[in-house]
Amino acid sequence: MSDREKLRWQSDLALIADAAKEAGAVAYGFFNQSPEVWWKNGDRSPVSAADFAANKTLETILRKARPDYGWLSEETEDDEDRLSRETLFIVDPIDGTRAFLGGQKVWCVSVAVVHRGRPVAGVLYAPALEEFYEAVDGGVALKNGMPFTVSAAGPDEMSRLAIGEDLLKTFPPTFRDRVRREKYVPSLAYRIAMVADGRLEGTFVKGNSHDWDLAAADLVLACAGGGLVDLDGKPIVYNRADVTHKVLCAAPVPRIDEFLAAFAGRGDS
Repeated sequence: MSDREKLRWQSDLALIADAAKEAGAVAYGFFNQSPEVWWKNGDRSPVSAADFAANKTLETILRKARPDYGWLSEETEDDEDRLSRETLFIVDPIDGTRAFLGGQKVWCVSVAVVHRGRPVAGVLYAPALEEFYEAVDGGVALKNGMPFTVSAAGPDEMSRLAIGEDLLKTFPPTFRDRVRREKYVPSLAYRIAMVADGRLEGTFVKGNSHDWDLAAADLVLACAGGGLVDLDGKPIVYNRADVTHKVLCAAPVPRIDEFLAAFAGRGDS
């Protein structure tokens, strides 16, 4: 990466950090205030007035500042123009809307800058938890300004995994016996951040996650010493025509092969 690119992504990080904080403040103003709710995706997914207000804040700030960047948001109708852009913003104004509407604190604003298919700047802001994660390509991951890394636990130690009970039961007993299953984390982006900061050793992501769920958290995890990969061990490519993904694994880099092998060795029980 050239010095010019480093400066560019650092400038973008400062921009999206400010935007995420503003959007987070807007969303937090609706928290525990019973905002109006609609349903999408065949009435399977809620979206609230808070999502739309936070999205508008992000779009107003970011698109004005970088009019040449593309745009992909969960709460904006997709525009194929983004496919012609080398660089774009990928945002989720509230990742964990169900938790938000239920009064749970585990939700966050997710904002990433993606260049040529990979995130180069990313932030996650969880206002109700007063937590702010940030990362820039080639840098270290920061949480509230302090650097952090993934867990150093090895394969012979107990592994804290965010994983469904039914899925865990199918893993080989030799692996399953060394797993402590953690309770459900409603925000996917925040769950990946928990792997990044060492509270979890790993998580498996069910199929049908989207670019906006993953892009910022992916970079935070990478800068903390982890990886978010598909079942072939390959990193995610963002800003394709199809923004959904198959099953993924997030873990410290030294543990990825172990977790993928365990997944591949599952049985029917």
